[in-house]
Amino acid sequence: MANKSITADDIREVVVKENVQFLRLMFTDINGIIKNVEVPVDQLEKVLNNKIMFDGSSIDGFVRIEESDMLLYPDLSTFLVFPWGSDHGKVARLICDIHNPDGSPFAGDPRNNLRRVVKEMQDQGFSAFNIGPEPEFFLFQLDATGKPTLNLNDKGGYFDFAPVDLGENTRRDIVLELEKMGFEVEASHHEVAPGQHEIDFKYADALEAADNIQTFKLVVKTIARKHGLHATFMPKPLEGINGSGMHINMSLFSDPKTNAFFDEKAEGQLSETAYHFLGGLMDHARALTAVNNPTVNSYKRLVPGFEAPVYVAWSGRNRSPLIRVPQSRGLSTRLEMRSVDPSANPYLAIAAILNAGLDGLAQGKTPYPAVDRNIYRMNEAERQDNHITDLPSTLHNAIKALEKDDVVKSALGDHLYRSFLDSKDLEWGAYRQTVSEWERDQYLELY
Repeated sequence: MANKSITADDIREVVVKENVQFLRLMFTDINGIIKNVEVPVDQLEKVLNNKIMFDGSSIDGFVRIEESDMLLYPDLSTFLVFPWGSDHGKVARLICDIHNPDGSPFAGDPRNNLRRVVKEMQDQGFSAFNIGPEPEFFLFQLDATGKPTLNLNDKGGYFDFAPVDLGENTRRDIVLELEKMGFEVEASHHEVAPGQHEIDFKYADALEAADNIQTFKLVVKTIARKHGLHATFMPKPLEGINGSGMHINMSLFSDPKTNAFFDEKAEGQLSETAYHFLGGLMDHARALTAVNNPTVNSYKRLVPGFEAPVYVAWSGRNRSPLIRVPQSRGLSTRLEMRSVDPSANPYLAIAAILNAGLDGLAQGKTPYPAVDRNIYRMNEAERQDNHITDLPSTLHNAIKALEKDDVVKSALGDHLYRSFLDSKDLEWGAYRQTVSEWERDQYLELY
């Protein structure tokens, strides 16, 4: 967790005290994959003076080979020593922003881009965009060679406990490691599907929340491996059971003590700001899906029957719509976007969600009335009567929606938007050429 008061001298002191031997300089590529440059501790001064360079042309979505040298600017507030050590001493990490050789922020860095969108929000008079994520993951057994299998580690269900939930010890160790690193874990439980787990941690402002999601994924994978398991944040690893989501709870603050979504005197105690922000999310929902659900596999989760949303609607009660308004009020007033999955790049997803909401404010968007019925039981005519539209059913359709949405495109910025589009076009093209086992089962003998 971020420590905004930490200084370079504090880091020098901790490195000696904790016997840190390696520094892991972490950043995130366009696909949300954590990358790092690891240097020995004798390079600390070079690190602190922003002098570490790396080859940006080797990272997806960064730069062309003829402009490859990039600088790593560590964010000192993200310094932490990993609780697990090795025979060679401890490892500390710093999350870095990417800069051009001339020292200017690199427009293709997802973290820099989120900073830009947050600054635009602050220029409009808001102090913070708080994010509380709910990431889910599966635990699979490893084979004798250490490769992941499709064998689940348990047969548990929602809120089950040992001995049914064999992942409990793994999950408990993950929680302990997270708490050592400063996370405030709010809940930890088995999810609906066998082998599926959820750990929720306290909200933070947009940038810190995105950093926390990336750190969380790293810790989960590391501790699972120590237990002989493979943790995956793939949205739908198995058919016939629920996929993994990463619900995003969000609130906009005018100042540290004023939640702009709360109005004690309004109906339902939701402010006009909350309704307009919600209207923006609804208006840009289809384009947001490309960023919030960025893989071919994401759309195997967004189907009826497995609790994931497939319709653009909102509710204060039921959990079938895209956006839910939890009952908490006061400082805890928030919107919950339920479509996001953990394959999303958190820096891009949060930037896109924030920009869509701010557009709702700028345009004075008002959402259609809440839908408090189970949408899955409505027929098409009933959905139309309630102004309910569908989310995109494939990555291809989501990308087409993104291409038409200037607000979500501007949330990514020109460089990231074009890189993202190129990456997804390649992914969809490769998928289209693949012949699945399902197709062979259906058609090989029939035709």
